[in-house]
Amino acid sequence: MSERAEEKMTKIVEPSVLAGFQEFLPGDQIVFTGMMDTIRRSFESFGFIPLDTPVLEKAEVLLAKSGGETGKQIYRFEKGDTDMAMRFDLTVPLARYVALHYGELVFPFRRYHIGKVYRGERPQKGRFREFYQCDIDIIGSETLSLINEAEIVSVINSTFEALDIGRFTIRINNRKLLGGYFASLGIDDPTGTLRIVDKLDKIGAEKVRAELAEAGLTETQADGVLKLTGLRGTTEELVSELERMTASIPEPLFALGVQELKQVCENIAFFGVPADRFAIDLKIARGLDYYTGTVYETFLNDYPELGSVCSGGRYDDLASNYTKQKLPGVGISIGLSRLFYQLNAAGIIRSDGRATPSRILFIPVGDTLEYTLGLASEARRLGVPCETYLGGGKPGKKFAYADRLGIPFAAVIGGDEMSEGCLTVKNMRTGEQKKYPSVAEFINESCEGND
Repeated sequence: MSERAEEKMTKIVEPSVLAGFQEFLPGDQIVFTGMMDTIRRSFESFGFIPLDTPVLEKAEVLLAKSGGETGKQIYRFEKGDTDMAMRFDLTVPLARYVALHYGELVFPFRRYHIGKVYRGERPQKGRFREFYQCDIDIIGSETLSLINEAEIVSVINSTFEALDIGRFTIRINNRKLLGGYFASLGIDDPTGTLRIVDKLDKIGAEKVRAELAEAGLTETQADGVLKLTGLRGTTEELVSELERMTASIPEPLFALGVQELKQVCENIAFFGVPADRFAIDLKIARGLDYYTGTVYETFLNDYPELGSVCSGGRYDDLASNYTKQKLPGVGISIGLSRLFYQLNAAGIIRSDGRATPSRILFIPVGDTLEYTLGLASEARRLGVPCETYLGGGKPGKKFAYADRLGIPFAAVIGGDEMSEGCLTVKNMRTGEQKKYPSVAEFINESCEGND
């Protein structure tokens, strides 16, 4: 073999990650997975059914309801004669799934889906090409009661309460209300106006006014839009003001939106959501076309600069591209990858120093491996994650292993422990050592209450 050929064979490829894709060191991964598990438990506590759909779909399925910018952002390729693409959200696969399995599902169909989606957009701070979304949706057949829109607020409340990342407010509005009001002003393109209004919190009223003018609205129309979206007050005050306005606004859609918003707010109280956790915000519009009723945005009170951390709304027909069945629904999505990135960057969450789920490191000394493995199995049966150090080396090396991974306890099992049927445990934080007659007693006394 020539020297050049040998050099080519042994060339080392520099390890790197594609731009817009994330991976974490163990400590951060544990925090991230913990958040995901908390969200999953919250969704399941309301009876939502887990669902996972393929990452790859037929391109014609994914693009049936999409075009424009979305069409440009999908990862699309061919294998043989199959034109396929990677899912860019979890809603389109849900629509396909419900249409395909309509006759086998029980409605209302309540599903949650936590999974990765892919978008070929320019990576930037907090925006990725591969990221996790955590979605819930309630899908009806032909009809879906407004009470479901109130329950979604209860799910958001329970989920963010469980995440324990600070005070939050769920802001709600109604697209019928906005659409009817804009129509009463003679605005020809209510949907385009909604997209501009949705930028109010990001760019402010004056820039929104300028964009409305660019879109062809008169000064009077722009004044009207900003007057409505600028209304402030308690839930009761805003409902009263909106009901008063229905007398001078003849658009039936406006009155219907006001009535729906009032009913949803009344129903939210039935679910026990504290009054200070939700508020009517007439600026909330949601830029997507398919929302038709209630819309939601959730904000952390102490970190408004993070923007919405959970959003969604009501839509009247989920799967019109795939079936003639009418499938109204309501749902929300948490962009978990973006949320984790923002919380981590702001110092709101951080790793506690653990780089493993293990809470006990069992260390066999001498001929005690079988006995030690039995103790570890007992700890697992009692619900405590643990591992056994199976390598050689001096005791200091083994304790250093526990210390570097953030394992809080190290159980040293020597000949004396085996003959006495006990274990000696070192607290890695305090350095204190104590002998216990059984794994169960150690866990009851120390492990369960120690993080």
